[in-house]
Amino acid sequence: MNSAKVPSQADQQLIDHAREHGFAVTGKQLSGWRRHRLLPANAHGGGLGRGQGSTSHPVAASFALVLGLARLSGRGKRPADMALLLFGEGLPVPEATVRAAFQAAVDTICLPGGGEPGGDVDEHLDAVDSYIGRGGQAVIMVPARARRVDEQIIAFFESAGVPWPPAELAQWDENVGAERMTPQGAALFASDALLTGSAPLPRIGALLRGMAPGLEVNPIASLVETTVRDVPHSPVLGPDDSLAMLTGDVRRILHELAATASPEDLSAAWHAAQAVRAWALDLCARAEGELAARAPGEATMEWWISRQLPAGLSLLEELRTRNERAAATALSALGLLLQREQFAEVDRVQPGCQWDLAQTPGFLPPPARAFLALPSAAPASL
Repeated sequence: MNSAKVPSQADQQLIDHAREHGFAVTGKQLSGWRRHRLLPANAHGGGLGRGQGSTSHPVAASFALVLGLARLSGRGKRPADMALLLFGEGLPVPEATVRAAFQAAVDTICLPGGGEPGGDVDEHLDAVDSYIGRGGQAVIMVPARARRVDEQIIAFFESAGVPWPPAELAQWDENVGAERMTPQGAALFASDALLTGSAPLPRIGALLRGMAPGLEVNPIASLVETTVRDVPHSPVLGPDDSLAMLTGDVRRILHELAATASPEDLSAAWHAAQAVRAWALDLCARAEGELAARAPGEATMEWWISRQLPAGLSLLEELRTRNERAAATALSALGLLLQREQFAEVDRVQPGCQWDLAQTPGFLPPPARAFLALPSAAPASL
């Protein structure tokens, strides 16, 4: 006896629709997608008359969604990832499901050696320090691919008899020979910043120096390290010379942002995050091509400038990840939204900031610059 459940007429419409577009979908799959809140329930449309029960029909959004779900589904595909990918394509995924998927992406942020949100910060940091001390994996500060490009640039100019980096840079670095953060130190620093929402400027400078091992002098790191001298008593700096615009565990703040940001903002940030990754991978490939041909050009120059400026952080982050992951894109999107809000807050409490510097080539990835814009030109409420 065949115990397989016969699909309802409404579900059969979706199954037929999928088949017409080249996909094989079953009633069991439809039920599973609904259970994970990826697909809306069918709408009831009244009775059939003469006591023959009631009718139902698929809601309009289901026809587009069932094609997207059929295309993306497969072994190992997590519902949250599917929700994010469908949302990124502009398909009508239920809003509550999308927000839950963004929050699930935040939950993937883990401290080295473990550690759940909440609890005593010092205890968490002691656990991270102990984990690193036992030989636990530390941060990969410069991925191998980025390191090769940096080395090839230096080797090219040295073979041409041109000192690289230019000696003139030394006059712009007031802390030549200052500490370079190690991978172990970077892991502890990142954990501290994640748990407290603040980061001392001298430590940020040391991080920048550690992320540019081929640069003997680092004017940008020096600029960060001396910021407190240039803007004493700034309302955006804490008593220990730290950036302290956030309070507490950043994961909690990102969770709240995922729950409150408008769908339009989440979508714009998602596409900006994807564009930043595409920019980083394309720039790296073009610079590699120029160097392989021994003809450094625009891409090589853009690479080198970006590596010394904040855009370089995005370059390294994207090159650490071999394959694009939905959760990572969601985290990057939330990070861009948070950065935009923080820029607007800094602009409010610290008038006169030189936001025009954000337009400097290499300061920000072009897609991020387009998304963030300048705070002075941003809407008053974010």
